[in-house]
Amino acid sequence: MRYIYNNSTEPYFKLALEEYFLKQTDEEYFILWRNEPCIVVGKNQNTLSEIHLEFVKERNIKVVRRLTGGGAVFHDLGNINFTFIVNDESSFNDFKGFVAPIIGTLKTLGIDAEFSGRNDMLIEGKKFSGNAQCKHKSRVMHHGTLLFSSNMNDLSGALKPKDIKFSDKSVKSVASRVTNISEHLENKLSVLEFKDEIFRYISSNTQSPIDSLTQEEIEKINKLRDEKYSTWEWNFGNSPKYSFYNEKRFAAGTFEVHIDVLKGIIKDIKIFGDFFGKNDISELEASLKNISHEKASISKALSNIDINKYITNITLDELISLLIE
Repeated sequence: MRYIYNNSTEPYFKLALEEYFLKQTDEEYFILWRNEPCIVVGKNQNTLSEIHLEFVKERNIKVVRRLTGGGAVFHDLGNINFTFIVNDESSFNDFKGFVAPIIGTLKTLGIDAEFSGRNDMLIEGKKFSGNAQCKHKSRVMHHGTLLFSSNMNDLSGALKPKDIKFSDKSVKSVASRVTNISEHLENKLSVLEFKDEIFRYISSNTQSPIDSLTQEEIEKINKLRDEKYSTWEWNFGNSPKYSFYNEKRFAAGTFEVHIDVLKGIIKDIKIFGDFFGKNDISELEASLKNISHEKASISKALSNIDINKYITNITLDELISLLIE
């Protein structure tokens, strides 16, 4: 496994870096990285419904879409991000296995952290890390955030919490549900010292050095950044308006659907959310176009499709209820 830390803090570059290493190489990687203030939205999310646009514009906070599913997260220089890329497709959905080294690192620093729910890590019941995955051929990428000393005011101001995600009506803000790792340390560390502790723990059995990017890698990543990750089409272009709108929460995640219906026929459809899936959701959406927007037609269209390839752990009845109720 190759261990990498790159000093660039540009979010477009970092998301392009992940795709380049996942799709254009066959090595395995562990990468630690930081971003300047930005919002990173999940692959399947409606960007404009996840952010406070005016707040983001006023503070020049960049917005970028990633390859993986899951929800929107706020990054700043008080945030460390980690990425595993491995040649083991059986590890897809093994969130707990990938976060074990992070929990182990924290235990050496006197912090009792735990994995919780689908994809979070908690300290004393508060979230400090969200995780997501995607699969490319037989390769799996798992990445996660680690709130170390992030600006909680910017975090809560930049993101829109969705009411349907919270069964407890007393929850009023994003900031009330998250915590910084630095607040729980017995011996204070800087964010870069914490980065070193993670590398030390994870590479302790290999004696492998921390590597840098080659000039050739930088040039190829920059090209992907310019052509994809810094473009409006990638980051905002999948956020249209539709005449039918619905939101629901299931065990598989929180969902938002927009459907354009003309004379009873579905002409366009977008399914957004913090869900996971092996196949691209656009394939499932395509199977629902040009049919009647009613239960019988939708049920028939979905009857021969393995919907869990597109949305892990959702049932047919749940998906139909999202589309028509």
